[in-house]
Formats: sequence, C-alpha cells, structure tokens
Amino acid sequence: MNKLIVFSFMFLFSLAMVSQNNILNAKDPSQIGEKTADQLESDNDTPLPYGYVGDRDLLWGKNTWEKIDLDERVNFPLYYPVDISFVGKDRRSLFHVISEAARAGELDLYSDSYFNEKRDFAAVETSLSRVDTSEYGIEQFNAEGRVDPEYITTTSIGADNVSAYHVRGLWYLDTRQGEMRYRVLGIAPVTPDVNAMDDPQGIELFWIYYPDVRELLHNAKAFNTLNSLKPISFDHILNSRRFSGMIYKMENVYGDRKIETYIADNSMMQLLESQRLLDIIRNKEIDMWNY
Repeated sequence: MNKLIVFSFMFLFSLAMVSQNNILNAKDPSQIGEKTADQLESDNDTPLPYGYVGDRDLLWGKNTWEKIDLDERVNFPLYYPVDISFVGKDRRSLFHVISEAARAGELDLYSDSYFNEKRDFAAVETSLSRVDTSEYGIEQFNAEGRVDPEYITTTSIGADNVSAYHVRGLWYLDTRQGEMRYRVLGIAPVTPDVNAMDDPQGIELFWIYYPDVRELLHNAKAFNTLNSLKPISFDHILNSRRFSGMIYKMENVYGDRKIETYIADNSMMQLLESQRLLDIIRNKEIDMWNY
C-alpha cells in the first residue's frame, strides 16, 4: 500500500515537472515554453467540453451578475502580473490575454451583458487613452502654432488599473444529474474611466461571450502559488469558481435592477442582500430533496 502511494506521488510529480514546457530540455532560452515534437504529437490539451443540457433537463435556473474584486487576495491570480517587463513570456494577467486578443480582432466584443450589440475595439481604445495639453502648451500653440512634447501628457489604462471583473453566469438545476450547477456566460473587465480616474465605480470596457473565449483562456495560465510548475488555466479558475465574487444583480421583474438601486449608500446592507440572493440559490438545491 505504501509503495502504491509513493509510486502515485512520483507519477503525479513527474507530470507536474513536464507541465512547464521544455524548461529542463531547452538548448537555449528561446526554447523555454515551447513544446517538443513529442509533446505536440501527443497533445490533446483542450478545454473540457461542456456537456449538452437539453431544455427539458432544466428544472430551475437564475441568471446572476457577480463582481470579482481584484483587491481580494484569492483573486490575485486574475490580476497579476501587471508589469510584464520582468516576467517570462508565459506569464500574463487575464487583462493582458483578453485585451491583446481583442486588439487583434480575435474576439467578438459586446456593449452589454445581454450581447445585444457588438462593439469594435477601436471604440474601446478611446476609453483606454487620453492626451492632454498643459496651459503652457496651449499658450505655445497660440503663439507659435506648435507644442513641445514636454507640454503633452498621455494617460493610459493598463492591467494595473483593472479593479474588478463582472461575470454573468447561470445557476441551474440539472434533473439528469440531480444537482445544482453553474455555467459562465460572459465576462467584462472593469477599469476607471480615463476621463475620470478618481471615480471608484469604474466602467465595463466590453463584454465577451464566455464560450467564445474558452480556448484562449485555457491556453493562458495563471500562477499557482502551491506549485509553480503546475499553473492553472484561467478557464479552470472561472469554471470551477476558484474566485471570490459578490452578486450585484440577479434577474428580476424590475428590469434586472441592481442591488445598489434599491439599497443605496449602505455597503453593509448591499453585502447582506448579496448573501441573501446567494442563499436563495443554495437553498433551491436543498429544498429539491425535501418532501
């Protein structure tokens, strides 16, 4: 029995060691992070596909909107690294991953969480950068028709400015499995408005339909504090709910109003209301087994 345990541990440890692609077999630094020919041949590393859930299998469901506050330590893997100048090319924050893909036109962006209207990244970039000219620069322009660079300041929104993510998901009772399940439907980065950097609320830059971005987030890895040789994909973090989120809206008869609209200027009561809504969902599964 003890030999079996030791063998299992060694086998799992060996898997962890090779998960950091080619780090021990690289001939030069450019090969670190690149998969070998044998790895590429046997690679079936894809996101775990969602199983088909028929409408007749859905007994009950609720759409919820949650805020993932990046100031909370448990959510740090989604936030860091904010400065990619001093880390390897395989380490990027969630914002770096989705913003670069959006800039390259690889993702469909939407203006709201209901995915009613598509949005171009060119329109998003106006919210990410602002150029200001000082009073001295204006005076110089009026006098000379030009402005020296020292009188021009550029304010940009980067990964370090992302304060939260908004996530829309569906909690549902699956009659086939006989349990409560959760499915992510959309995600949006929340940053300050470049024209109002002191605004604590921030704005949603864009929404992404989550099934469209699963492949990208599966290939992008977050830092694993327990084992740096075995990073965790962003897709795994979100689908397994390895984050701390607070419900700020649940679909309702009042046009899906937010908690803050009927409980204003009271953070404690808003937090308690969020917990009450979460308890409603949890109790549905418990009540299902009561006769």
